[in-house]
Amino acid sequence: MSCKEWEPVNKSDYRGVWVYIETDEGSIKEASIQMLSVGRNIADKLGTYLAGVIIGYNVGHLAKEPIFYGADKVILLDDSRFHPFYSRVHGQALVELARKYKPEVIFIAGTMRGREMAPYVANSLRTGITADCTAFDVENGDLIQIRPPFGALMLARIRTPNRRPQIATARPNVFEAPARDESRKGEIIEEKVFFELPDPGIRLIESRKVKKEEIPLEKAEIIVSGGRGLGSADGFRMLEELAKELGGVIAGSRKAVDAGWIPHEKQVGQTGTSVKPKLYIAVGISGAAQHVFGIREAKRVVAVNIDPGAPIFENADYGIVGNYREIIPLLIEEIRTRKKEKGAISP
Repeated sequence: MSCKEWEPVNKSDYRGVWVYIETDEGSIKEASIQMLSVGRNIADKLGTYLAGVIIGYNVGHLAKEPIFYGADKVILLDDSRFHPFYSRVHGQALVELARKYKPEVIFIAGTMRGREMAPYVANSLRTGITADCTAFDVENGDLIQIRPPFGALMLARIRTPNRRPQIATARPNVFEAPARDESRKGEIIEEKVFFELPDPGIRLIESRKVKKEEIPLEKAEIIVSGGRGLGSADGFRMLEELAKELGGVIAGSRKAVDAGWIPHEKQVGQTGTSVKPKLYIAVGISGAAQHVFGIREAKRVVAVNIDPGAPIFENADYGIVGNYREIIPLLIEEIRTRKKEKGAISP
């Protein structure tokens, strides 16, 4: 049953699959490109078009990129009032475009900006939204939005049968980015601001770029991750040393983040970052379903845990049972020896 206060919609009036294309500093976010692969698949199943929607300032040079990655058309809204990014302003722009063109599906990457903006869009359009999806399908003309609820112990199949558009988000790295093909052709629709922009409710006073020399988790090829089994924040110093020797980065489980041993941006798992490294070393991590979900794309998983019954061993390619304070120093020593003998170690 739909909310009685919501005006009924005629689903036959809605057509097309949209992907909101997030931009930053003159480029498209990788997470939005990944969502184009989802959009292309669903658009083909629905027998409709795929459009990328770009909202920003000085973003015209990016208009062809979604087409190169699989879109049939691009809706471009380029205006100085969209800089800097305010979720309410960008969200309202997407709402007004959706009211005009009536897409049946809108996909939004689950980045920090996307997760902030998507609920505003769904509420304004009086429709449903499913966050953090891991798969999509089509059934009887409806988008099937699949996500792991309740501790990732099962998969829920969610649908929006009476409302349009259907809106869903997915976290970065859950889906592979499509191949880029510059030979693809498509339509570019340049829109103007034909609606009143809302007050953002906030103002950007100052912006400072924080220099990060470390590779982001989502792009790291080698990750050394720690959990509650480390016992304290001091354990991460040993993991940092191992990561340095391997040319990788450190991360942690939710338990380690909740304990304050490692920052939230370093969290791997369903409520953190999904990663796809060539090598993932889990130290003192029990292997809860939420964490395993975040490393499902890892090529090789090595687990170190004192508990032989830890669930992480069921999801690891190699397992070492023992105290990490004894094992990790031996591993570091072995790596240093191998480096002296053969040079850099490949994951």
